[in-house]
Amino acid sequence: MQTQELSLVELMVIVLIVAFYFLPTLVAFLRQHKNKLAIFLLNLLLGWTVLGWVVSLVWSVMR
Repeated sequence: MQTQELSLVELMVIVLIVAFYFLPTLVAFLRQHKNKLAIFLLNLLLGWTVLGWVVSLVWSVMR
């Protein structure tokens, strides 16, 4: 059985998808939000639902 290596383009697409998924967390950390850990946990656990991702994004931009 041969293993297939990821091309550079495929690897970049995976990195972009992960970065987009954790966009609310990145925004919270960059803005030094006081609830950045809670935003991260919400994003991690419920970000796969559209509602959880939107809520964590809105929360990360609020002061």
